[in-house]
Amino acid sequence: MIERIVSELGPWNWMVLGLALLVLEIIVPGFFLLWIGIAALITGAVSLLLWDAGAWVWQVQVLLFLGLSLVAAYLGNKVMGGAKEKTDQPLLNRRGEQMIGRIATLTEPITDGRGRIRIGDTMWRVSGPDLPVGAKVRVKAATETDLELVVEAA
Repeated sequence: MIERIVSELGPWNWMVLGLALLVLEIIVPGFFLLWIGIAALITGAVSLLLWDAGAWVWQVQVLLFLGLSLVAAYLGNKVMGGAKEKTDQPLLNRRGEQMIGRIATLTEPITDGRGRIRIGDTMWRVSGPDLPVGAKVRVKAATETDLELVVEAA
């Protein structure tokens, strides 16, 4: 089936695919389809040059397209996401990490390694050594998802 489609459209199949991916890039947010579309257009340009070559079978074309897609996605990531700007608020939108070092009182005891504290107007799930209600604890870490704080006795 793939061989039939490739032979009917000739080298233009890659150009059509590339343009379709670029149109999808406009519709779908993000920059991922852009790089794959560019890889398809480059494959189409090479196909225009090598279409009559005996070794230019559809399998070689697909391999070139896949390789170019990987290279284009890698280079696109470097170009678009390369410069990470320094900020004066590195913990912005990292609420759990903002709590590290704070001291709070347990509102629920830590039993089997789990409990709760209140910091400000927020109740936080905590994990740490078993402690009774009212014990003072210091936040020493936050989980990756910021859903739980790791505490120790203060």
